[in-house]
Amino acid sequence: MMKRTINTSTGEWAESEFGIVNFGDIRLSKRLLKIVNSFAESPERSINQACEDWHQSKAAYRFFQNDAISERKILDSHIIKTVERAKEYSTILAIQDTSYISYKNHKKTEGLGIIAARLTSKTTNFKTHGLVMHTTFAVTTEGLPIGLLDQKISTRPSLTEDLKELKRRSHNTALPIEEKESIRWIASLKDSTKHPGLKDVKVVTVCDREADIYDLFEVASTNQSLFVVRGNQNRTVNKKSTYSEKGGERLWDLMNRMSCQGEIQVSIPARDKKPQRTTVLEVKFSNFVMNASKNNARRKTQKLPNLNLNAVYVIERYPPFGEEPINWILLTNININNFEEAVEKIQWYCLRWRIEVFHKILKSGLKVEECRLQTADRLIRFLTIMSIIAWRIFFITLVARTNPNLSCTVILTDDEWKVLYTKMLKTKNYPETPPPIREIVRWVAKLGGFLARKNDLEPGPIALWKGWKRLFDLAEGWRLAHEFYTCG
Repeated sequence: MMKRTINTSTGEWAESEFGIVNFGDIRLSKRLLKIVNSFAESPERSINQACEDWHQSKAAYRFFQNDAISERKILDSHIIKTVERAKEYSTILAIQDTSYISYKNHKKTEGLGIIAARLTSKTTNFKTHGLVMHTTFAVTTEGLPIGLLDQKISTRPSLTEDLKELKRRSHNTALPIEEKESIRWIASLKDSTKHPGLKDVKVVTVCDREADIYDLFEVASTNQSLFVVRGNQNRTVNKKSTYSEKGGERLWDLMNRMSCQGEIQVSIPARDKKPQRTTVLEVKFSNFVMNASKNNARRKTQKLPNLNLNAVYVIERYPPFGEEPINWILLTNININNFEEAVEKIQWYCLRWRIEVFHKILKSGLKVEECRLQTADRLIRFLTIMSIIAWRIFFITLVARTNPNLSCTVILTDDEWKVLYTKMLKTKNYPETPPPIREIVRWVAKLGGFLARKNDLEPGPIALWKGWKRLFDLAEGWRLAHEFYTCG
């Protein structure tokens, strides 16, 4: 249950979230607050459209051009607020994921790396340029996003011919983990769990299959960090010795031998043009010993430990026609002693989809891939600010679902909820007690095109941010009219 009141009136929110940022020049700190306020009020608009006039637009462009502006300082200010929110909960999930921000049509943008390549003809190698964004997203076990715990936005460096050949011949296994892109999972785990403000909070890192890496699990175990990661590799486990190739069995074979401990119903979100659906999964679980792969580059110089882990196996026996059945193995270093504890890890992993919605808001809602800033460094500063605004939109969307009876003053000013109330109910009068947040959020979404039919689900972030912009315009008109009739 959320205890802290978060007033999301844009000016007050910007001051609260970024007020401590210090660039060494008070003018830059004030400019940051103006930019955040403008972008938060018009999140889907371009820089020119979001700013009030050409003077403000020019100041914003100069801000992003300024090398004294550190995106890390901007992010760290937000992380401090995220940690404050996290301290209200006994357990939070630190969900990691990578997203590729494409600027394929921005030919003149300097400093971008190649994020995709394909052969379009016998002579043409089509390359997409952009940025790599790796984010750790803090979510409560109820599913409420409370902010970013880490984010690294970078360009993918070009490989030398020698390194390309080594990766090709060894299938990338000959490289030390520090020289692989997968180091980002380990770096983010360290950075997102080390904050002293989280010492009394159980932080569980949650990742998809790309993070099924022995080195990540070893670092987590050494640092006493907790994780739930979807398995990708069908390793040989329970070997007699790390360096022996005898004994043991494949992980999937081990889990198939286990007996079903029960069933759980889960909701699978819509994706790839397939609708959301609910399904029933069988649940199995077991402990096992993970040994370092024989191809791990560190085995040449170090004796790598065996890791005592647990696995939860979920199987969909009767998928809908034409659907691939769900078949997950979740790996964790948290003890699992019974069915209820296994179900808890499944529910935590299902919340990993929250970060995919965050990326959808950032790309489809805020349209960050349309930004025309001309260098990678400027885009990284822009993306850092927009990521935090995307979280804010997502938070407002979900706070009504997880805390439906909260007062709407948690997210709206008096002017905002009053003008919304009078418009939606077509009345000149409003109650002394503000309406609950769930009702208010549905009204905002209706301003953005949400139909609110009897069988409709709760409104999503896209409809909400469209309605949010309309509400800001209505509230501004309300304030101007009030000032006009009360002046003098």
